[in-house]
Amino acid sequence: MSLERPAFDDIFMELAVNLAKRSHCIKRHVGAVLTKDTRIISIGYNGPPAGTHNCDVEWPQEGCPRSSKGSCSLAIHAEQNAILYAVKNKTSVEGSTLYVTLSPCLSCARIIYSMGILKVVYLKSYGEFKGLPEDEGLEFLKRFGTATEQYLGALDNVTPMI
Repeated sequence: MSLERPAFDDIFMELAVNLAKRSHCIKRHVGAVLTKDTRIISIGYNGPPAGTHNCDVEWPQEGCPRSSKGSCSLAIHAEQNAILYAVKNKTSVEGSTLYVTLSPCLSCARIIYSMGILKVVYLKSYGEFKGLPEDEGLEFLKRFGTATEQYLGALDNVTPMI
């Protein structure tokens, strides 16, 4: 009798989905996992910088104030948090794979490319979430040679919401 082992893609995406539940954002919960050679090197979820206001506590109905471009004024995106934490702890992200529950926006895509991340595996489309005709972030990554792949596996081990 052999034990059926989950694929690493399933493990990492399930972790990203569970991490998203840690978010304090009112609008959208996003989780990210940075991996290299089947090892987790960093994790992140979207929300305000540590030591500032938690949006769901400070503004529980409407969320944080909007910037001049209509974006969250406090939130750091999940992929940015994962990258920043790794770099802050002197961990190289070059050559890594990023698993994220929402495909990267254009700004995050530029950071991902600049940091040398080789592949992005995403669960849902940022373009669809924002009502955009295309995923600008994914298009940017593809144009400059970063592999992108939508995760189509089964999320069997995600902790249910309470």
